[in-house]
Amino acid sequence: MLCKGNPPAHKDRCPMDRHQPYLVALGANLPSRAGPPAHTLRAALDALDAAGTRVEAVSRFYATPCFPAGAGPDYVNAAARLGSARPPADFLDLLHRVEGMYGRERQERWGRRTLDLDLIAAGDAVLPDAATQDAWRDLPEAERPRRAPERLILPHPRLQERAFVLVPLADVAADWQHPRLGLTVAQMLAALPRDARDAAEPV
Repeated sequence: MLCKGNPPAHKDRCPMDRHQPYLVALGANLPSRAGPPAHTLRAALDALDAAGTRVEAVSRFYATPCFPAGAGPDYVNAAARLGSARPPADFLDLLHRVEGMYGRERQERWGRRTLDLDLIAAGDAVLPDAATQDAWRDLPEAERPRRAPERLILPHPRLQERAFVLVPLADVAADWQHPRLGLTVAQMLAALPRDARDAAEPV
């Protein structure tokens, strides 16, 4: 098992062939009952491990500007490569439960938060279908603040635009290839403006 950066202590419980591979982005910009944001991210990984998730690799932790700008304190962000026997919808429910354990309240989109666990990808799965994934990925920018999908969209439709996701993700899954864009994490990161990449600084 490969762990990088700031991994939790975790155990190898299940054979790999029983597990769906998942990529998850972690972030926090408010303290929780676990302490400051970096402590919360570590606690969340431990909670996922305790729930039977295989924590295969964890990125370094990064300080990143709040998104959108001015919405709150800067974030601590990370990414993890995980394995779980749960199907994607059930795995997303688990992420939401762990968020709730650390005080996350889904009242304001893009608001301040004690913990954010974003499901980025489930292997090379495209959900719910290619046309829907493409439509959400190509959603005009003016509509994005007003609309949120009612179904799970994978890969995450905004991942290719966000340095705070791609920078840590490159630590653990640089070669993962977007099933619709045909680009790896490393290629998507390289396509972003240098100032966006450089704004994510290792903690």
